[in-house]
Amino acid sequence: MENSTVSFYFNFTMFMRIGHYRYLAFVFCLLLYSFIVCANVLIIWIILRKNTLHKPMYVFIAFLSVNSVYGSTGFFPRFLMDLLSDTHLISRPACFTQIYIIFTYTFYELTILSIMAYDRYVAVCYPLHYHRKMSSKTVYGLAFFAWFLPACNLSITINMVVRLPLCGNKIEKLYCASWNIVKLSCVTAAVSSIGATVGATAIAFIPFGFILYTYLRIVLACWKNSSEVRGKVLQSCLPHVISFVVYSITSFSDSALSRQNLQEVNPFVAVILSIEFIIIPPVVNPLVYGLKLPEIRRHIFRILCSDLSFCNAQIHKMTSNLSLLSPLMP
Repeated sequence: MENSTVSFYFNFTMFMRIGHYRYLAFVFCLLLYSFIVCANVLIIWIILRKNTLHKPMYVFIAFLSVNSVYGSTGFFPRFLMDLLSDTHLISRPACFTQIYIIFTYTFYELTILSIMAYDRYVAVCYPLHYHRKMSSKTVYGLAFFAWFLPACNLSITINMVVRLPLCGNKIEKLYCASWNIVKLSCVTAAVSSIGATVGATAIAFIPFGFILYTYLRIVLACWKNSSEVRGKVLQSCLPHVISFVVYSITSFSDSALSRQNLQEVNPFVAVILSIEFIIIPPVVNPLVYGLKLPEIRRHIFRILCSDLSFCNAQIHKMTSNLSLLSPLMP
């Protein structure tokens, strides 16, 4: 029976016993997940609905929102169940499915930010050739790169990890991660999986380097222009820079934590650092793009104002009806 548990189930060991506070944590996380889904779906819906937003920059923002919903859905439902449970076991198929979703989300975020950086680079450095360089064919090619390559990369990595015979089932995480599975391996074949993990990390540095290069070129191009032009470029590029910085800090925190001895880290700090890359970008991105970009902000405010006007009209109608009925009431 013990071997069966080791073979077919993994046990999350990072969950802390917080007693009745877990119900408060559950409500907070459920509200957070609801906000992530609603805010990102609103951004997607606005971009799909408005023809004026059918441009490469806004299409890529919609990609980012789709990925936010995808990644948070791979984490929150299972996490919410674990918050209310006294045991935290997850089956092998469910664990490897979660690994695939969460880590494709991570790579999708990076590749989407890369093609967004390229879009801004072309818009600032080659404004007269923007429509030629960012044609529909180019956008489709960039979209293929953003979605297909991470999926292939993670499929190869997981295929190697899933074959490893394991000597334990305890995962020092709140979710399944390939590196933690590799550390449970009891054979030297783990070296190949470690190599795959290192290779995946190395591949991640290519988009990082590309993003930094494009923004260096944008800064150099803006340096030669007037303050008015620099202001417009800043308004256009600032949301992307914020998204990139948030993603970089949160993903680095998780990577650094994975290499630490968790016995020497404060449990609460370890929990926050391990999940912030799944939570913070999906929360920040719709706020940044919805509030900083005038086109999206205008449509959001228009929707909110129309709903508010409708509510005010209904309240006024109800008040009028009550005033008509008041003389008839005893």
